[in-house]
Amino acid sequence: MADKKLFFYVTFLLSFSVIICYSLSAYAIDYYGYGEFHFLIRQSIAVIIGILVIWILSQIPADKLIIKLGFFILISSILLLVVMPFLPESLASSAGGAKRWIRLPGFSLAPSEFFKIGFIVFLAWSFSRKFVGQERDSLFSEFGAFIPYIVFFSIVAILIVVMQNDLGQAILMAIILMVMLLFAGGSKKLAGMLLVLAFSLGALAIVTSEHRINRIKTWWGGTQDLVLSILPEQIAQNMRIENTPEPYQIYYSISAINNGGFIGLGLGNGVIKLGFLSEVHTDIVLAGLSEELGLIGLGIFIIIFILILHRILKIANRTTNNIYSLFCIGVCVMFGFSFLINAFGITGIIPIKGIAVPFLSYGGSAVLASCIAIGMVLSISKTINKD
Repeated sequence: MADKKLFFYVTFLLSFSVIICYSLSAYAIDYYGYGEFHFLIRQSIAVIIGILVIWILSQIPADKLIIKLGFFILISSILLLVVMPFLPESLASSAGGAKRWIRLPGFSLAPSEFFKIGFIVFLAWSFSRKFVGQERDSLFSEFGAFIPYIVFFSIVAILIVVMQNDLGQAILMAIILMVMLLFAGGSKKLAGMLLVLAFSLGALAIVTSEHRINRIKTWWGGTQDLVLSILPEQIAQNMRIENTPEPYQIYYSISAINNGGFIGLGLGNGVIKLGFLSEVHTDIVLAGLSEELGLIGLGIFIIIFILILHRILKIANRTTNNIYSLFCIGVCVMFGFSFLINAFGITGIIPIKGIAVPFLSYGGSAVLASCIAIGMVLSISKTINKD
């Protein structure tokens, strides 16, 4: 039997996303001239389809689902990512100077959201063969075994970072890769070496893009006073940057959280959504939620979200199939770090990356991709009694 608690927790958050999306989309509706229920209807459809997808996938035996569906998603997503930059504007929507969505009748498809699922399946399948239970006598031989993954991830980085101008998704997938490698039996020395390599490539991606440099300057402009206040004066003066861009997203996000206080202003009574930040119902949803429902509402969401991660890890721990276990760990890392990256971004701890909050942010592709992942995890949960 599939994990009923996991299904209930996810269904609750998805249903709540419809309510909070309707409340926070007021300005976007007016700005774009949409009907009053435009985002409510679209999010409701995505959630209904998503819950149905979870239920259908949970009924399919894992041995007939995980590998086949995962590789289908992986190959299909790669093909779409390759083709998308060459599509005309009538078939592809742009953001951040790059095409990220494919326009289909009635909705838009973001291939990168689905690619992450195929990426996790591929790593789970491959790591279970190359690293789990394998003993290597040196770091050099271990690094040699990892070289094909570096090549594969380099291709991914080109598709995501260069062609889609989306460093945030690449960082998330690098984290998934690193954590899954450790759980598959990779050494800490190898992980440390790869971490240095990842930081180097990340720095290169930043300094070669004016858009990313400006984003870093904007973030630093809002945090440098706090950071530099604890450093010696001479060092602080050398690190200070004058005339940085105004970090308005972080400023208004923190203001919204502060305005909400402990109990919030009430559902529908938030101010941040009234033109201070555009499309609060997407990437800034946590700030909008905090303003309207306060720390209590945010706390309830975080508790349920943690319960979801706990159920996924429990399934990963109980299954004896290495592929299934690594897949569940990868999904948990994807959800957990997506939340952390978003939360740290809107509070100014790190630059804002534009990554959706799982199960809560508006967006059909993000909702459906998350539901596919949960459906596959529930399918695995049914095998535990048979292991």
